[in-house]
Amino acid sequence: ATSAFYQILSGEDQDFQGMFKWGVTITTTYLPSDNSRYFESKDLNLIDWLRQYSEEKDETFIRGFLGRMLFSGEETLKNCTVLSGGEKMRCMLSRMMMLKGNMLLMDEPTNHLDLESITALNNGLKDFKGTVLFTTRDHELAQTVADRVLELTPNGLIDREMNFDDYLKDDRIKALRAEMYGGVPA
Repeated sequence: ATSAFYQILSGEDQDFQGMFKWGVTITTTYLPSDNSRYFESKDLNLIDWLRQYSEEKDETFIRGFLGRMLFSGEETLKNCTVLSGGEKMRCMLSRMMMLKGNMLLMDEPTNHLDLESITALNNGLKDFKGTVLFTTRDHELAQTVADRVLELTPNGLIDREMNFDDYLKDDRIKALRAEMYGGVPA
């Protein structure tokens, strides 16, 4: 359900009921949890794969973005169809930077990343000046990046401006969550 929600928000899924509209100054960039379709049946090396998302086509420029994601030398000539999950995720993060969105939609952004990459992602998202809407099972990412928590429940939305740990500890929110999920507060 979460992935479907992000696909609707990103415009990748047009087959849904209802409507929403982004503001005129919003430029979304989407990082799906399953990114395999971005890499399948494309006989491209990493430079050419990333170049298709860039306004600037210069190889040195593209290599610079790949270098930020720890791809260097001969690795940049690797075919995009043989990448590991972590390599694909790093390529997708490079793609997001190329697209220059001010609203990042990220569905499980730490999937397949090693600890060093997760730390770099955390730091980058903390410094990001736009809006980040993300879903994660990574408590550290949720705690360090989120300053507002939106929880979609079967009976409505809980929306609080606070960090994730405070959200989890707040007794009023615990009671509201129990009510929204049809249970009784513990």
